[in-house]
Amino acid sequence: MDIEKRTKALSVLSQTQKERLSHIDFRLMYLGVIQRNDLIQRFGTKEAAATRDIALYRKLAPDNIIYNTKQRSYFYNPQFVPLFDYTSERALAALSSGFGDDYVGLQSKAMISCETPAQLNITQLDTLSVLTRAIHQHQVVAINYFSLSSGISSREIVPFALVDNGLRWHIRAYDRKRERFTDFVINRIENPKIIESIAKEHETKEADNQWNRIVELEIVPHPALKHPESISMDYGMHKKGMHKSGMQKNNTQGDVLNVNVRAAVAGYLLRRWNIDCSQSHSLKGDEYHLWLKNYPALYGVDNLVIAPGYQKP
Repeated sequence: MDIEKRTKALSVLSQTQKERLSHIDFRLMYLGVIQRNDLIQRFGTKEAAATRDIALYRKLAPDNIIYNTKQRSYFYNPQFVPLFDYTSERALAALSSGFGDDYVGLQSKAMISCETPAQLNITQLDTLSVLTRAIHQHQVVAINYFSLSSGISSREIVPFALVDNGLRWHIRAYDRKRERFTDFVINRIENPKIIESIAKEHETKEADNQWNRIVELEIVPHPALKHPESISMDYGMHKKGMHKSGMQKNNTQGDVLNVNVRAAVAGYLLRRWNIDCSQSHSLKGDEYHLWLKNYPALYGVDNLVIAPGYQKP
């Protein structure tokens, strides 16, 4: 069906029908597979209704979907062309938070006036969709990668998770070239292709010690602050340290923000929030509102080169 006929066919459908078709479209594009049960669980429809929705999708976009009789599932076809438009923000929100994947269209109206920082690096959706299909189906991907240290090189990777460091999106994967787990910036990946290769046991998420290790960080107001109680309030540390009058105590003793984080992403968190990681809280500057109190907790964490003020013991 050509684009004009497809657009016309979609225009006569109800909004709920579009949402269900968009859900099918989204799962095929980013997860590579859709089952009737996915629609039943998401929308509370009956099995017959889910069958009709998939049949309608196949009619509108026959080249997008392949049925596997053995697995009784519908799979992504390499000739796939999205039936709906998605922004990278909505796609990533749906993938990371489990909502928004049924939204149809590019524009939305905010409920109240809202402004957010401009996103300078827009995630490439074609690249993202290959990687997320590989993650969901435990597949291996061949890529070209643009590294800051070594330039462009060919890699085979085994991806298993998306990682948002606050500024850009990465994938966590096993790198067969360097024989270790690492993070790859999605926008530095070129020409990703899923290949016929089986991930070995030592290449899976369960073997990634940095991913599976949980680090407990004790974060406190920076000792150099004139009014640390303001930061205690900002991060919800003050709630247990209030006078009966409702006024805060002048000291911040006991005001601690305990954060559990994967060792693999600890450096991102520390950098994003400008947390002083020096042992003697020695970093100077108005941007340092927080200090990592339990410095030894970082022992053995790999990606600390970006943690402000951190030095190996």
